[in-house]
Amino acid sequence: MTAQAGGIRMKLDQPLIVDEALKLLNEVGIDALSTRLLAQRLKVQQPALYWHFRNKRALLDAMNEEILRRGHRHRTPRPGEAWQDFVRKNARSFRGALIAYRDGARVHAGTEADPEELGHFERLLEFLSGEGLSAIAAMELLMTIGRYTVGCVMEEQAEYPTGPGRGEALDAEAQDYPLLRQALVHYRAGGHEALFESGLALLIAGAEARIVAER
Repeated sequence: MTAQAGGIRMKLDQPLIVDEALKLLNEVGIDALSTRLLAQRLKVQQPALYWHFRNKRALLDAMNEEILRRGHRHRTPRPGEAWQDFVRKNARSFRGALIAYRDGARVHAGTEADPEELGHFERLLEFLSGEGLSAIAAMELLMTIGRYTVGCVMEEQAEYPTGPGRGEALDAEAQDYPLLRQALVHYRAGGHEALFESGLALLIAGAEARIVAER
């Protein structure tokens, strides 16, 4: 079976479907993304997609895998890399992959690890265990930072009114609260990325304290 994408007729297969689905995601967002729209884009009948993906969730899972394949570059520790540096760079890489696509965090939310990736996660636990964390503590750290990252990106990608005047009413009311005013000024100056980095630093510091406490 063939599809037409960009004016070129191509064999309909999973990589083509996922690639076009990601382009459509950037155009319409996850709520409007549907197999009907995707079939129209590919110029095929909607049932043709079900040969490859049984439902939208299966399609989203494949899209998530491709998003991570394209953008998540720091997935394993480099030789001699401190565990803190790896965890920090891994989280930044994960965030960058999700934020590269509209609603990338929502595509990822609810997915499970590919069974073929279990060996990869076993090696990560071995690495962190060698640095003083138990396997359970290491798993909790990775999952906590992963969910923290998804949540931060989801907030960043949420639709809300922007433009001149955004936040001015809140900032004006905060003038009567000196500590809150100071904190808001700092937040406004740094934005989403700085807030992500500060939270990440707190999580890493917590893991460092746990290592010391468990020795």
